[in-house]
Amino acid sequence: MGTNSQRSNFKPEVDLNAPARSDDGRATPNVSVKGLKENWQKWSSEHQESQKLNPFSHDTRQNVVALHRGQDDYGSPQQGSLTEKRGKEAHTHISREVQKLCEVIRDIGQHDGDGREDHRNRITVEFGKLFEHYVAISNTLVGILLRARKQGLVDFEGEMLWQGKDDHVVITLLE
Repeated sequence: MGTNSQRSNFKPEVDLNAPARSDDGRATPNVSVKGLKENWQKWSSEHQESQKLNPFSHDTRQNVVALHRGQDDYGSPQQGSLTEKRGKEAHTHISREVQKLCEVIRDIGQHDGDGREDHRNRITVEFGKLFEHYVAISNTLVGILLRARKQGLVDFEGEMLWQGKDDHVVITLLE
């Protein structure tokens, strides 16, 4: 063992710019308190700004202009937001489901060409038969049928269709 004067002259050969190593040899990041503080302040400032635009936030929102019914952007998500992106993805997914439903109706339905002008080459299928075929594709048949009816692609009687009870309801493909 050496004296205190010998210990103070000891200078380990360490590269201060190299990443620190753990006992098993993996590199561990060097993180400074100043860097953590700056990142936290940046996140905090961005979060405060986003909360000013959030209608459910309890922060005071002097910068926000409230939209009213009848204005163009009322009821729609903010441009470029994740909500807008999710909404577009959901719309695309539902559109594909509706198109798939129409293809299934074309494949398994019967042509109703009775010669009348309002029934030219329409394709019809009973709900029970459609349910049996479509259940292997998706479990949301009734919801997709309602969406397709709202878009004017299919028609059927009643507000809602129930398996078993409405198996003989005729669904007509309008396109």
